[in-house]
Amino acid sequence: MANILVVDDEMGIRELLSEILGDEGHVVTTAENAHQARTERAAAKPDLVLLDIWMPDTDGVTLLKEWQRDGLLTMPVIMMSGHATIDTAVEATRIGALNFLEKPISLQKLLKAVQQGLSRGQEPARTAPPVRAPIAPIDQPISRPLDHAAVTPQPAAPAYSNTPAAVAAPLPSAPDAHFFSASFDLPLREARDAFERAYFEHHLGREGGSMTRVAEKTGLERTHLYRKLKQLGVEPGKIAKRGA
Repeated sequence: MANILVVDDEMGIRELLSEILGDEGHVVTTAENAHQARTERAAAKPDLVLLDIWMPDTDGVTLLKEWQRDGLLTMPVIMMSGHATIDTAVEATRIGALNFLEKPISLQKLLKAVQQGLSRGQEPARTAPPVRAPIAPIDQPISRPLDHAAVTPQPAAPAYSNTPAAVAAPLPSAPDAHFFSASFDLPLREARDAFERAYFEHHLGREGGSMTRVAEKTGLERTHLYRKLKQLGVEPGKIAKRGA
């Protein structure tokens, strides 16, 4: 387990990375700009920093230079961007960044980069590592290009009454069984969302909130599962506590 600081001005990206890394057992703190990043870096003393390049107040490369200049670059830093050029990536690695990830970021490459960064963090700190070529563009996205609609939970569907015009299918849940019902009069999309919400809550309850096991049970890639739960407004943490 490690302390990881995620710095990104997009709330959806911060939340998604926090969930993924938290599910891996890490303690994650977040910052939405350079000012907050300075505060969190001083308070939390992170073992690793994921730092976005393009931010509204101070960009990530400038913040990286600041840390390097002031002797604060004592932890591995992985740069992230969806718009940076190769020159920007090379400059960041020249200053002291360990790696560069291009958005949208694949789950596999994110976890691999984090693992490498934490392993490197156990070695003696170096202020100016040799220049490395940036990582090739990612082929499997964690999320679509930064789009709040893709990561913001949608409003919960209205409660459905158990009327004669309803279809009911038993969905045994841990630890107690319950029934899912939705009216035939509902639009197809609302009825489908209601079923999917109950379906995922059922599996999350059975698996104690473990995203890894739920992904295996449902046959979904974990990145897609994260997005789906966000879209449906399902909160794995609350369901795990309720099941416990």
